[in-house]
Amino acid sequence: YLFINDTNLAKVTLIQYICSRKSAGLVEGAGSSLIFLQISPLSRRYSLKTQRNRHKQMIDKTALEKVVNETIEGSDIFLVDIEISPDNRIVVEIDSMTSIGIDDCVKINNAIEANFDRNIEDYELEVGSAGLTAPFKIKAQYIKNVGNPVEVLTTDGRKLKGDLKEANDDSFTITTTTKVKPEGAKRPVMVEEDIVINYNETKYTKKIID
Repeated sequence: YLFINDTNLAKVTLIQYICSRKSAGLVEGAGSSLIFLQISPLSRRYSLKTQRNRHKQMIDKTALEKVVNETIEGSDIFLVDIEISPDNRIVVEIDSMTSIGIDDCVKINNAIEANFDRNIEDYELEVGSAGLTAPFKIKAQYIKNVGNPVEVLTTDGRKLKGDLKEANDDSFTITTTTKVKPEGAKRPVMVEEDIVINYNETKYTKKIID
């Protein structure tokens, strides 16, 4: 089954990928994979899924992280998160200081399949890029977005909007702009303020797309 939601170019890319898997004997015949490619134009999130239907043995998350990190070593891609459900539904989320393409997802997908035998550890696998407006999960995403406008919801209920100024080990700083009317002034003025927030004091931080 092929599910796709994007331009004709994406369809051509998927067809080329399927054909390459067929030529390698990875699509047709016994034990073949179901392949899903989902591309969201709004979030620019690329996602590649492969799925099989067999008895499932729990995947070792530490070993999986090692394979992913070895595959992306030397690139500007970084691992954001890996989720493994009790029935071995694996979601690998990656990000990059520049951009993520379909080929990056395919490369990681193939590396995982090469290191985890589906006849022993069957699983459904999704490798995808972090959405542009998805909440940040790790510090590297804060560093990537320095200079960009962000929205922050703090644990005490404050919703702040401003430019992400810097990201450190334990906290990050945003520059907010508010309208203030000084005492005795006829008109309000715009005032900038730097606010330092600890990572553990946020419910979410996400990039604002104009």
